[in-house]
Amino acid sequence: MSRGLNIVPPASAVIPDRHPQAPVPGTLLGSHNPDCYGCGASHPAGLHLVAYSGEGMTINAKFTVTEMHQGAPGLAHGGLLSCAFDEALGKLMWLVRQPAVTGKLETLFVAPVPVGTTLHIQAEIVGQEGRKIYCKAEGRLGTHEGEIAVEAAAIFIIVPMEHFINNAPEGFRDVLVGRTDLSIDTEFEINP
Repeated sequence: MSRGLNIVPPASAVIPDRHPQAPVPGTLLGSHNPDCYGCGASHPAGLHLVAYSGEGMTINAKFTVTEMHQGAPGLAHGGLLSCAFDEALGKLMWLVRQPAVTGKLETLFVAPVPVGTTLHIQAEIVGQEGRKIYCKAEGRLGTHEGEIAVEAAAIFIIVPMEHFINNAPEGFRDVLVGRTDLSIDTEFEINP
């Protein structure tokens, strides 16, 4: 895959096991927040990226570039494409069912992505060492077999749920408890 991405797992990294409660291949992966710019259905200018659980440690995602997503006339903004890959790579956490944040993201732009194009992204977990989960992805124009337009690699860092609870609006924990459509287990203890 890589034409020059520098994020690679160390030799000591291992590919983690798929969590027993990970969604079965083909399952639509839910949004962690309906107002999320990347995957939320409610965000008026968002990407509305959708993702499905794949085989092994993979997911498949896609989004269509609209006029609201352009940088140069008629082309997707590079930062927006980086956002799409951050979102798609983050969806991999459904497979390990651990809360995690992006530690480092690297994006390689190979070909322009025109407005009106659907970008198909395949992402994969390629290793884990301690709290660091190493991931890679490629985005293809129009179909899963189309021309590669973007490649990305990332390191996600597993964090305790307190990270989100302590930085969220009041009542956030109550909204989470009991939800089964999230990528993490919602039966958690918060240390005061």
